[in-house]
Amino acid sequence: MTNPRLATAGDNALLSVRGVTLAFGPKVIQHDLSFDVRRGSIFAVMGGSGCGKSTVLKCMIGLLRPRVGGILVQNEDYWGGTEARRTAIGRRFGVLFQSAALWSALTVGENVALPMQMFTRLDPATIRRMVRLKLGLVGMEAAIDQLPSELSGGMRKRAGLARALALDPDVLFFDEPSAGLDPITSSRLDDLILNLRDGLGATIVIVSHELPSLFAIADDGVFLDAGTKTVIAHGSPSALRDRCRDPQVAAFMRRERREVSAVGSAAGRDLLA
Repeated sequence: MTNPRLATAGDNALLSVRGVTLAFGPKVIQHDLSFDVRRGSIFAVMGGSGCGKSTVLKCMIGLLRPRVGGILVQNEDYWGGTEARRTAIGRRFGVLFQSAALWSALTVGENVALPMQMFTRLDPATIRRMVRLKLGLVGMEAAIDQLPSELSGGMRKRAGLARALALDPDVLFFDEPSAGLDPITSSRLDDLILNLRDGLGATIVIVSHELPSLFAIADDGVFLDAGTKTVIAHGSPSALRDRCRDPQVAAFMRRERREVSAVGSAAGRDLLA
């Protein structure tokens, strides 16, 4: 059920953030966040280190309740429902954490099978077939019986992605997917993300400050500021690089060294020139 105090989502929005403030005790991380993630888009949460990107992601996937505001999933208020309803909505999310977060004592196949064992009534033989299918989507079927410790960093990321795909999610979330990867492996992961969007019709939210990846795959996004602690620009990474009026955003997206005020610039509120 939707909280009547929350505005409805925009047209074609699968996921909406509405008036969200995130804080730990008296410390505000980000405030007054409002944006839509369109169905079928690759949406980037951008900004410098320490601005709260991963904290925003935790709120979007249901790991952190906002102090103010809400998250709408197809116009349903995630935090306004019962715990059972939140669990049901959360099954529509797939998450690849920065470390891949694989269980070290389980094989790759067992890691991918775990969500199916927990949340479906599929028999073991069917689960095994589904595991092979998910691993095949990310080019990892041959590693089904290997342990995470036997894999390279890029292979662990792909195995984690296969697990994120286990329940056929509507939205895939990536937290710094290119972190720790060499440029070639990072580029291959970018191609895989694009293929998942185009082949499966997945909606993707990616938290990253890796500019080559952002320019290669993202078609929308927001830029978070550590000084003002809110969104100061909204648009695709390439649009923010080429046309954003905010000097701080433009400098970041163009990798320019620039002295910027700790309070940021209000010009970004006007978004693009």
